[in-house]
Amino acid sequence: MEARMSLPRGPENLCFDKDEFMKADFDVDHFVSDCRKRVQLEELREDLELYYKLLKTAMVELINKDYADFVNLSTNLVGMDKALNQLSVPLGQLKEEVMSLKSCVSEGIQAVDDRMTKQEDIRRKKMCVLRLIHVIQSVEKIEKILHSQGTKELSSLEGNSPLLTGQVLERIATEFNQLQFHAVQSKGMPLLDKVRPVIVEQYVQSHPNGLQAMYNRLLEFVPHHCRLLREVTGGAISSEKADIVPGYDFLVNSVWPEIVRGLEEQLPSLFNPGNPDVFHEKYTTSMDFVRKFERQCGSQASVKRLRAHPSYHSFNNKWNLPVYFQIRFREVAGTLEEALSDTLEEAPAGSSFCLLATHMVWTSLLKCWSDQMFLPLLAHRLWKLSLQILARYSVFIGEVSARPISSENTKESKKPVPVGRKESSLSINPSEDQGNGSSPESLPLSSISSTQLIYVAADLDKLQDRIPDILDMIKPKLEMIGFKNISCIAGALEDSKTSLSACVPTLNNRIIQDLTESSFAYLKSALEVPRLYRRTNKEVPTKASPYVDSALKPFHRLQNDYRDTLKQPMIHQWLEGALSESTQKYYETVSDVLSSVKKMEESLKRLKQARRTTTSNPVGTNGGMSDDNKIRLQLALDVEYFGEQVQKMGLETSSIKSFSALAELVLTAKDQATMEPS
Repeated sequence: MEARMSLPRGPENLCFDKDEFMKADFDVDHFVSDCRKRVQLEELREDLELYYKLLKTAMVELINKDYADFVNLSTNLVGMDKALNQLSVPLGQLKEEVMSLKSCVSEGIQAVDDRMTKQEDIRRKKMCVLRLIHVIQSVEKIEKILHSQGTKELSSLEGNSPLLTGQVLERIATEFNQLQFHAVQSKGMPLLDKVRPVIVEQYVQSHPNGLQAMYNRLLEFVPHHCRLLREVTGGAISSEKADIVPGYDFLVNSVWPEIVRGLEEQLPSLFNPGNPDVFHEKYTTSMDFVRKFERQCGSQASVKRLRAHPSYHSFNNKWNLPVYFQIRFREVAGTLEEALSDTLEEAPAGSSFCLLATHMVWTSLLKCWSDQMFLPLLAHRLWKLSLQILARYSVFIGEVSARPISSENTKESKKPVPVGRKESSLSINPSEDQGNGSSPESLPLSSISSTQLIYVAADLDKLQDRIPDILDMIKPKLEMIGFKNISCIAGALEDSKTSLSACVPTLNNRIIQDLTESSFAYLKSALEVPRLYRRTNKEVPTKASPYVDSALKPFHRLQNDYRDTLKQPMIHQWLEGALSESTQKYYETVSDVLSSVKKMEESLKRLKQARRTTTSNPVGTNGGMSDDNKIRLQLALDVEYFGEQVQKMGLETSSIKSFSALAELVLTAKDQATMEPS
């Protein structure tokens, strides 16, 4: 083939290799670029033309050599299509027969492979079974040797013969070696199904999942070991329904009583409520086992018979749920009462509340309905406890609102003070309803700082917002036990929220009162303005007095320090209320000062007229504005600056009661001071 496809040889001085044209990956561009590296394009063209002429000459010689074949080519091809068509049919049949034979051979090979694989699998399983049989036989032999030796020991107690002779030890060692060999060879096989430990109380207590593992094995016992009995007694095998014994239930009357008896006798600690966390885990695991066992009963009638069986009631009555709840109640109530003491501590880091008391209230509510504490049969008691917690917090807010506000800092006010109001605490006996009780001799109330009072208000607002979350948390658990009257639960929570809301006005009034007193403690310094200007020859005032800034500090501190703690509407409400009361008192103070100045001015004028002398002229030595007008102007500047600062807080002076009257009062005084001649 290569000889027929070879090209004629050219001159030795060609710039290219003729064999390049016959390569499968021949590329013209690559060929030209490769030749250009050696010669110029003109020389390449000349060599190509020369070799082209050689090719033409070689082709002519080839045609002349086989001229007769070329001429007869068309004649020889006549009838070739018909011959090919005649061959296609037998060739197609031959192809089908060959493919059919190939398919049969492949199927035969596959069948042989499958049989060989199956035979190998059977052989492997047979070896595993033989090993398991040897393991069981070795265990049985060892047990028989030990049992026979134990019998001999009883008969030879009076003698001094050794307990185990060398021969017996040798037999046991031999069997044990065989047992160990077959056990190693059978590694990974389910040997524990044949040689399994007996479940005892120590095993359940020493293993974290011992109880769950025991229940799982009990559930596996019925389908694996009682299937035939269930089919026979249940009529699954019998062809006649008349053979079924009416009312007979193998699972209910035979299996379940034995399970309960074994649990009560072998695991008495299972029902001990001393450790509530462990008791809760055991109870939930056991109830889950009961539900799975009920699903194996096969029919609703069988489940009803199971639930009506005396052993079923005996098993449920063994769980002392009232004692468990009482322990949980003491935990929740004790921790909550400790947090609701007179010592108002801050909440731990990361809490959404400000005070530990509110944090513990919310934590207690979450704990009541957590998966670690909630039990369906105690839902009514946990619901009552939740309402008691909210009611206790409402009483706590009322107590805090009645405390006097101290001027000490928060750190000093957090010193512990004995609690003297026992009637407001949660009743330790969960079976008793919370009552009003009679108040014992009232002890002096501990004080509370302004910061703590603000924290109480902030926490109260946050807790009210979270009450709907309580319903979302409770609803799935109540629906799980079949409780449908969710609207009743929502109404009770709304009543608790209303009870908490009733504490808000008192808290707001206390905070507003505290802000008012803190502010007016400086605003009343307006009474000192006459003393600063009368007979002092001071310059005409041009700016507000320093006491105004001091009076506004409590409001600025409320806005800046508690911006992330309080809602803006709440801050706005407190500012507006406190500024209104402060402005009212400020108005009365300024009015008194201006009235006093006016009376003093009139008195001096009458005295001047009586003496007809200028010695008592109130005009300053500089001949400028009178001292009385300076006082009026200073008060006007103070009030104007006060109003500007109120507006900078984001409040409108029109919403501040008495401010318009105050502004009008000082405006009149200012006009009087600027219009009077010097």
